[in-house]
Amino acid sequence: MDLSRMLARCEAEQWSVDDLDWSQPPRPMTPADEELVVQLFTNMAGIELLAAAMFREQARRAQDPTLRAIFESFVVDEQRHAATARRLARHYDVRKLRTYGPSRDLAAFAPAFGDAVRYLPDDVANSYITGGELILDIALLRSIDDHVRDPMSHAAMARINRDESRHIAIDYHMIDYYASDAYRDTLRARPPRPARERLAGALAFAKLLRHAQPFFRQVFFAPMEVVDPSGRRMTEAFRHMQRLGEKPAARRTGFGRFLQAMSDVFNHPVLGPVVGPLAAKATGVEARYMKILNSPEELAAARARSYSELADEALGAKTAP
Repeated sequence: MDLSRMLARCEAEQWSVDDLDWSQPPRPMTPADEELVVQLFTNMAGIELLAAAMFREQARRAQDPTLRAIFESFVVDEQRHAATARRLARHYDVRKLRTYGPSRDLAAFAPAFGDAVRYLPDDVANSYITGGELILDIALLRSIDDHVRDPMSHAAMARINRDESRHIAIDYHMIDYYASDAYRDTLRARPPRPARERLAGALAFAKLLRHAQPFFRQVFFAPMEVVDPSGRRMTEAFRHMQRLGEKPAARRTGFGRFLQAMSDVFNHPVLGPVVGPLAAKATGVEARYMKILNSPEELAAARARSYSELADEALGAKTAP
């Protein structure tokens, strides 16, 4: 990937919340639908701030100045997305039915995530942001927008989706890098972390995992059961994650091996029914998305494709019917 061209694109595609026409009235909704939509956008604001925190940490660690500038632009993007989601929540809060705030499990997960971010290994941090953005882009944001069925939401989501396409392209680029020999050489050259820091990191990661499954359930999976009851889009997001995990280089990282081990346990004909639920809990993923969702032919094709080609496939899924 040409990082200079990507940075130029990041700079050229900046926009402001006030660029949108907020004067248009929202479409009529039932009280129940209004409450759902406002809560969805309220939670979306919180999710975008989690992504901003992750990109801020990636910018801090980046050695290449161009890559650092790209990640810094992503922080600005995510903060703008959060502000847009809050504005959308206020826009659709016509009846003032109640006071809205982040859902309980999002509120519990956010500080655990904040504590863990600075300790997460590079590849783990990038895996979390890539998985989260695939779910957001392929499934959640599109399905919320389809459910709202309103020009204001459409205009805002079009801007947000353009930004997220840049993010996914870089996410895949970084997965490629973290699986490379160059990155392994970088790791070997680093001095070992002090024991106290390693312990703090392990405790922070354990706390993150404890909150992960209820967070994903309340903020991603449960809303998708309402706005996309078929589960088709969420399944598509996980299909692309599984294709990433199928790349041989991806399994060279510790976290890649962990995820593959959990998948192998869950899908094992003997072990799966016994300890599969524990494997799902360890990853935070619901059981239906731990199943093998691609055919053997699709997985073989994924192994043969470059990360850039896999990124293009994922971006294509964002516009699929």
